[in-house]
Amino acid sequence: MIRVLLADDDILVRRALSDMLDPHDDLHVVGEASDGREAVALARQLNPDVVVMDIRMPHVDGLAATRDITASPGSPRVLILTTFDVTEYIDRALVSGADGFLLKDTPPSELAQAVRDIAAGRAILSPDITRQIVDLFRHRDRFRIDASCLPDLTVREEQILPLVAVGNSNAEIGKKLHISEPTVKAHVSRLLVKLSVNNRVQLAVLAYRTGLAPQE
Repeated sequence: MIRVLLADDDILVRRALSDMLDPHDDLHVVGEASDGREAVALARQLNPDVVVMDIRMPHVDGLAATRDITASPGSPRVLILTTFDVTEYIDRALVSGADGFLLKDTPPSELAQAVRDIAAGRAILSPDITRQIVDLFRHRDRFRIDASCLPDLTVREEQILPLVAVGNSNAEIGKKLHISEPTVKAHVSRLLVKLSVNNRVQLAVLAYRTGLAPQE
């Protein structure tokens, strides 16, 4: 059973999310928070596996709450669920410690699967948000990083990093590169350590910022 905490200042949104997730036998909504401050408190009290977090909330916003929640070892994973126009938040959101970013118009079945994926340690990026990331880093030089500043990557790591950036799972990467899934997982783990990032989302962002990810 995957325990889920919902954080959104709109009670109707929280009820709709609960109605989407609770009917699934493997998902259980254990609590609801109306702002970031309450989300942090309930995350510590209820020990959920996944927090589904809105960005725009009063008192403490979802990004600050995410940083607080993910700061401790063994903390819940966070799935940011937001509106389409998130460009002004992307640079902050992607380093907040969240494991995934989806739009609020995501179909219910995809949302449920995203919660499962996040709970299992897989990162999730909506294709629309991925496109916004590409546009952000393509047109704003202040977000770019010179790839020469990165540690040297092996040939295999250079092959895997762009595939992670566009949202491929370890299994999908393994099929494309004709290597086993455990081998992919080992390479991804080494990339996380080598590039000093915490999760696959941050790994993807770094790939876009350095131009190592596909730009179209």
